[in-house]
Amino acid sequence: MKCKLLSFAVVAVLVSGCAMGPDYKRPDVAVPAQWQDAGHWKTAQPQDLADRGRWWLIYHDPVLDELESRVAISNQNVKQAEAQYRAANALLDAAMAGFLPTITGNVGSTTTQSATTMYAPKNANTLDKLSLSASWTADVWGKLRRAAEQQQDTTDSDQAAIQAALLSAQATLAESYLQLRALDGDVSMLQKTVAADQHTLTVTQNLYQSGVDTRQDVEQATSQLQSVQAQLIDLGVQRRQFEDAIALLVGQPASGFRIVAVETVPEVPDMPLTVPSTLLEHRPDIAVAERQVAAANAGIGVAQAAFFPSLTLSASNGYQGTSFPSLISVPNHFWSVGPSVAATLFDGGVLLAQKHQAVALWEASVANYRQTVLTGFEQVENDLASLSVLEQEARVQWRAVVSARRARNVAENQYEAGTVNYLVVLTADIAELAAEKTWNDIQGRRLVASASLVTDLGGGWQGLPARPHSLFMPD
Repeated sequence: MKCKLLSFAVVAVLVSGCAMGPDYKRPDVAVPAQWQDAGHWKTAQPQDLADRGRWWLIYHDPVLDELESRVAISNQNVKQAEAQYRAANALLDAAMAGFLPTITGNVGSTTTQSATTMYAPKNANTLDKLSLSASWTADVWGKLRRAAEQQQDTTDSDQAAIQAALLSAQATLAESYLQLRALDGDVSMLQKTVAADQHTLTVTQNLYQSGVDTRQDVEQATSQLQSVQAQLIDLGVQRRQFEDAIALLVGQPASGFRIVAVETVPEVPDMPLTVPSTLLEHRPDIAVAERQVAAANAGIGVAQAAFFPSLTLSASNGYQGTSFPSLISVPNHFWSVGPSVAATLFDGGVLLAQKHQAVALWEASVANYRQTVLTGFEQVENDLASLSVLEQEARVQWRAVVSARRARNVAENQYEAGTVNYLVVLTADIAELAAEKTWNDIQGRRLVASASLVTDLGGGWQGLPARPHSLFMPD
């Protein structure tokens, strides 16, 4: 009997070397031969767990640094992703436990009473039992291994999802903060414009009292001043909205959360000249999608293994008798040991349907992975193009700002000298305001585009050659 059981165990171990279903291979992705705006590429290999560092330090802003440090601690989306990862890890532990035998103990006392009949009187019997049982399911077809492999890939996917949630929150925070600082630049510019328009209004009022200007000139100067003041107030609404968005990202109530305004806007950082596709390896969303493919691939093996019988080895040992004090004795001893094989003979096509479902889920995950990779290339390509075009636009627009300032200075000097009327000053003032507003908007878009590029590359470009910093800056 012992030799027979040993032979069963040996066969189970030898056969368990195989596993049903296809071995995993990362899907191919059709991508362009090179970036249109920068660099060559190679097929990305996920490295989402690599240290990204504090990539936002490229903006040299201590307030942004302090806010970003709160995201990993207080952002609720990140906390949710972390909890999902812990849940997946627990399921992985449960799947790994399937490779080990299950041991159960049983202590019980059961009393039964038979019904009274004309042939037998009422009778009560008590049966006491003390036993220990063990069972182990041999992974003959690799079903347990594929299930554990599937759960491992799912756990890895959830781990990458933590990084995806963290990077998304950091990116949204950086972009919101940079837009807020761009608004601060607009506020600073409008405050200077208000001061200049106030001076012009004072000059106009003096000239009107002297009989040089008309009442219409005074009203036009007043209207221009109030119009700029209204724009300044409107920026306060937009700024409050950005503050509320940032408060949500750092896990704080919007009420009472404030960011002190500054007059200076962060400089656009040096950007890389080339961007190889290796940087896409840091993108956690690509890692999530790739590991979902691996999990779906293992799911096919689980579905295929369900067609084959399962082999279980079980044994039990214990005592059973009618008197608990004398239960543990040789006459009451019992034991059992042996294998059992179970197979589904007919299920109406359930197992086949489950296999078709597993294959379809794998195909869907492959399509999602390819789409995620292609989307990554598209986003980086757009970022590079945006930065290149915006840099050229900013150079031209800054020249427009300089010309508009000179034109306004000339108009003001001529007006104060009495050689032109106020309409010339008003026209120059409006032109200067529009030029500076456009300039500030472009700078804000450049900052947001730079943050977008960093995050679309997975959180950094350390070690790459950088494009020289722009030499044009406002006086």
